[in-house]
Amino acid sequence: MSVDGVGTEQGNGGADEPGWDVDPDDESGVAVVAAVGRQIKAWREAAGMRAGEFGALIGYGEDLVYKVEGGRRIPRPEFLDRVDEVCGAGGKIAAMKEDVAQVRYPKKVRDLAKLEARAVEVEAYHNHNINGLLQTEAHMRALFASWLPAYTCDETDRMVAARLARQSIFDRDPLPALSFVQEEVTLRRPVGGTMAWRQQLERLLEIGQMRNVSIQVMPTHREEHPGTGGLIEVLKFPDGSAVGRSEGAFAGRPVSDPKQLRILELRCGMIRAQALSPRESQAFIEQVLGET
Repeated sequence: MSVDGVGTEQGNGGADEPGWDVDPDDESGVAVVAAVGRQIKAWREAAGMRAGEFGALIGYGEDLVYKVEGGRRIPRPEFLDRVDEVCGAGGKIAAMKEDVAQVRYPKKVRDLAKLEARAVEVEAYHNHNINGLLQTEAHMRALFASWLPAYTCDETDRMVAARLARQSIFDRDPLPALSFVQEEVTLRRPVGGTMAWRQQLERLLEIGQMRNVSIQVMPTHREEHPGTGGLIEVLKFPDGSAVGRSEGAFAGRPVSDPKQLRILELRCGMIRAQALSPRESQAFIEQVLGET
């Protein structure tokens, strides 16, 4: 997924901001962006404006106008606001920002967010990084900055926004039951530097005090460990159904078959049993924070 981050100066001094590229494999996202583009083109033509003239009025380049209208570029919110204003659409185009805001996130993240939004119970074990639901923005940016090949600034912004949006799970009513187990090593790697890492540890302590959240630490010095296969996540829904995945089982694919889910739940249960208790874990995180 690439994003063109180069802006083009316009005659009126405005900058042709790139927006976001459309993921061609995201069928629903492609359909949304195409529909928004058709609406913008219809309003522009109804106003009797050519693409170049229109672009000059809204402060963007003609090339970007064609790309948005053709469904090849996801417009930014401010782009839609300017189009609405120039076309006199009375909020009809600006109202599309909510649909476009969803499409800007990668499909995999959108699908996960939808599942988390329905879940009444989440069980998660992470062994390499802090769970995304528990991360601070600074921690996220530091993680994405370390990945190779390097992401562009726009790609990073996109992924950070998507991950932050998922954290609305902590504000839901009724509250879901959330259980996290973190490997000790994930609490000792100072991702982003000392200050960013202290903020991340403080965030863990803050979330751990929520009455619907359990955060446990799996000490490195454990002779037996059922989580050596990698991360495990299980989400349970109001109707009794569930979905889970694990790096070390079923080729990492999401599963919903009860027999397969029982295997993941068994591993999660044993991991929780062998980890420090939530109270011991809070004390452990406080100790690491004090040493940082």
